[in-house]
Amino acid sequence: MGASAQSFPDGKVITIVVPFAAGGPTDRVARDLAEAMRKPLDGVSIVIDNAAGAGSTIGNAKVARAKADGYTLLLTHVGMATTPVLYRKLPYNYETDFEYLGLINDVPMTVIGKPQLEANNFKELREWIGKNPGKVNLGNAGIGSASHLCGLLFQSELKAEMTTVPYKGTAPAIADLLGGQIDLLCDQTTNTTSQIEAKKVKPYAVTTLKRLTTPALKDIPTLDESGMKNFQVTIWHGLYAPKGTPPAVLKKLNDAVKVALKDPDFIKKEEGLGAVVVTDKRVEPAEHKKFVQAEVARFGPVIKAAGVYAD
Repeated sequence: MGASAQSFPDGKVITIVVPFAAGGPTDRVARDLAEAMRKPLDGVSIVIDNAAGAGSTIGNAKVARAKADGYTLLLTHVGMATTPVLYRKLPYNYETDFEYLGLINDVPMTVIGKPQLEANNFKELREWIGKNPGKVNLGNAGIGSASHLCGLLFQSELKAEMTTVPYKGTAPAIADLLGGQIDLLCDQTTNTTSQIEAKKVKPYAVTTLKRLTTPALKDIPTLDESGMKNFQVTIWHGLYAPKGTPPAVLKKLNDAVKVALKDPDFIKKEEGLGAVVVTDKRVEPAEHKKFVQAEVARFGPVIKAAGVYAD
């Protein structure tokens, strides 16, 4: 085991499993990260395996069962913290079946409304929601999606009663928002920035604690400054290995992640996705795991209160 760790990577191909379909935001993050990690890993080939299905649990389980040698990794998003609550039975344990290799990025969310909505700012929106209990239609991209989770937290914090409308993906949800069939949507900047920039929707707030610097989003207030104190939801991505991967291999992989996160090309690509590269202590494995545990604790009560499960 020691000799194997010292020679890692020894020319074998490293596979990063992405538990979502090719072409989506998580897939793009994985491919950009793979390219940025190649150099610090001695130019090793890194390929992407899209093992999509069952809300990311198929790909997650595949890595949990993989050989613990560093050649099979997992790149996934906030689902690592939500599937333990959304699914009452899982073929893996998020705490004991993985080694944590560092957080990669944060993707902010935006609260947007249909163009016909009478509210022109968040204060007016909050008043309008209060006057229409049960009549406000809040769309999402499906149970367990980022927009679903953001919407649940949004309703919980507002203590507002809304009608949740799930779709099979973000595209149809935005299409119906543009058409006025639903009133509101909370979704990733990767999906909403172009609509905001084109003034096709009404932007009300971003879900980060600080305002964003993206030109199209820089004037949109945060929910925190709008009165929903400490409201923060981001769709973060992290890298994982199977439990039992040798410590020396884990260190080489974590070191490569740290180099990749400082790569100017990688940073530029992430900014193009509307993502913010992680520069804080969550790049450390122990802090990464602690953060995920805290996210499970945060999302758990909200999901359970809604009583909506993926299985």
